[in-house]
Amino acid sequence: MKKQLAMALAVAMAASVVLAGCGTTESTSSGGSDSSSSSSSSSSDGGSGGGASLQLLNGKPEIDAQMQDLATKYAEETGNTIEVMTIGGNETASSKLKELKQAGEMPDIFVAEANQFANWQGELADLSGEQWTEDTDVEYVDDEMGTIGFPYMVEAHGLAYNADLLEKAGVDPASLTSPAAYKAAFEKIDGMKDDLGITAVVGWCAEASNLGWSSGTHVFGHYLDAGLDPTDSTYIDMLNDGGTLDESRFTAFGEFIGLLNQYSDPQLLVDGTYDDQVLGFASGKYVFVTQGSWIGATLTGDDSDAYAAAGNFKCGFAPFAFEDGINTILDEPTSYWTVYKDGDVDAAKAFLQWCSEDTAQQIFVEDMGFVSPYNDCSYTATDPFAGAVTEWLGAGKHSSYHTFFKKDGLQDVTSVVFQEYAKGDIASAADFYTEMQKVTTDYYAQ
Repeated sequence: MKKQLAMALAVAMAASVVLAGCGTTESTSSGGSDSSSSSSSSSSDGGSGGGASLQLLNGKPEIDAQMQDLATKYAEETGNTIEVMTIGGNETASSKLKELKQAGEMPDIFVAEANQFANWQGELADLSGEQWTEDTDVEYVDDEMGTIGFPYMVEAHGLAYNADLLEKAGVDPASLTSPAAYKAAFEKIDGMKDDLGITAVVGWCAEASNLGWSSGTHVFGHYLDAGLDPTDSTYIDMLNDGGTLDESRFTAFGEFIGLLNQYSDPQLLVDGTYDDQVLGFASGKYVFVTQGSWIGATLTGDDSDAYAAAGNFKCGFAPFAFEDGINTILDEPTSYWTVYKDGDVDAAKAFLQWCSEDTAQQIFVEDMGFVSPYNDCSYTATDPFAGAVTEWLGAGKHSSYHTFFKKDGLQDVTSVVFQEYAKGDIASAADFYTEMQKVTTDYYAQ
């Protein structure tokens, strides 16, 4: 077996070490390599000529500026250069890599999610024995290919909320551990929209073509893991065994998604963009938003003016409590960096080692707002979600991201079902289950 989230217990231990060593916890990105934001490819050149020169494909547009700073610092300290190529908001790292491979322009280092490594069988460098592997518990290890995934962050996903607005509405987020509690809270907040100055209770966008990575991966991931122990792989195992969904659990999940559909901004729900969604939350237009800790970097970066105008409100996470008693958020590395074996492997290994050390860790944590996966990290994140993630992890209330172990590309078809449900083309949670079961079964049969 892979050292995937079969190392989930180790992740929990690593998180507790991070809390002790790094002080707080947070992240940013995409949610994995599929995060969206409008960023274009860019490069860093700096440093003395004559050193090693590398290329890295970054899948997180929201941290492009910080990645350029990282590259500049690397050049200053080592004399080596690394060109950071960042995907745009309307593409994915996997699609970009296909283009680069066909053009014979593969980067030395690129981002990949756990379920994408199989696509690169025989083409990745084995990083086993590297010094940094002794300082983390969450590197990605494959039975056949060895250590192929360098963890550069830990991210969290739940139902993100504006704590100031919840307090003003008289809703205790700690009470949101059942569908009934959510229904009552949403109804109350919806009746106070004018007093709260909000557009809608929830900023949820089910648009499939550009935000399918969000619905089909992160939101779908709560069906797989919400409320479960990190080592519990029951529902991902069912899914990977022919695309099977648990009817009772998924129907309950569908009822909860129906509630999000009902109370979301209709202008955002099926026609919005990632930027619209995050800016709306940053501006105080929505009390809740269906994104992860990676949006903290946008709140304090591109959307900082809107966030400041909204009072730099406190942020938190509530669980996707589609069944009574669910009280966890999801957290783990959502993507990894891997080394192309036909690139400059030695130079890439040197860069990754540098990234696990002090200078880079300070940038990852303080500037990018990530939770560090490295046990000796001494820096504290100041991200708006850092305190909330720390609290959840410290309490041991977290589940795995098994969503990254589903069949690669499944999100492209499941996200369409989310969109149809949001548009009203699917009428009920029961029908949502039926249609989702059909597309997952069909996809796994391919």
